[in-house]
Parts: sequence; C-alpha cells; structure tokens
Amino acid sequence: MKISMIRSLWCALFVLFVSVEVIGQELPKYDYLEVIVIQKANNSGRVKRIKVQEQKSLEGKQITIKQLENLEGTSDLLNYMNAANWEFVDRQSIVSEENDPVWMSYIFRKRK
Repeated sequence: MKISMIRSLWCALFVLFVSVEVIGQELPKYDYLEVIVIQKANNSGRVKRIKVQEQKSLEGKQITIKQLENLEGTSDLLNYMNAANWEFVDRQSIVSEENDPVWMSYIFRKRK
C-alpha cells in the first residue's frame, strides 16, 4: 500500500514538472515589418521618401503601405507605428557616397 502511494506521488510530480516545462517554453510569436526611409545627403536629416515593400506581416493589419508612404518624417513614422501597437526594434543605415541619399532601415515588430 505504501509503495503504491509513493509510486503514484512520483507519477504526479513527474506529470506536474513536465507540464510546467512545456508551458514555460512557449515562445511569443511576432510579425516583423521593415520600413525604408530615404533621407537627403549631407546630414540635413530631411526625409526624401518613405518606402515600404509588400510584406506578409501587413496582411490583415490596420496599417497599409499607402498610409506609411504618405508620412512626412521619421518622428511621424515612429508615432504612427506606436499608435498601431508596433514596437520599434532596430535601425540600420547605408551611406555609399558623400552626396548620395542615406537609406535607413527601420524594423518594427508586433505580437501575433
């Protein structure tokens, strides 16, 4: 009798630990979106154009490519994305020549 109670206790503990392990390893899933901002040369910081390519993460969302491309500056872009619950993740820039425009890639993510 005592041995069967100990075995059932061990089985219950094993099931408890396995279920906690499975629940703890659930990873959040995100949609990522890349927005290209083209700025004028010579560090004037004025936005020349905002460009967004067709991406899977935009399907079924309230934001559209047209709305993003109509924004006038980076602060407008960041405010707009924040209002739509997209989190800013990273920014990278590409500068090729001194008088060439600066291409900046803004990465945003949203929990699925």
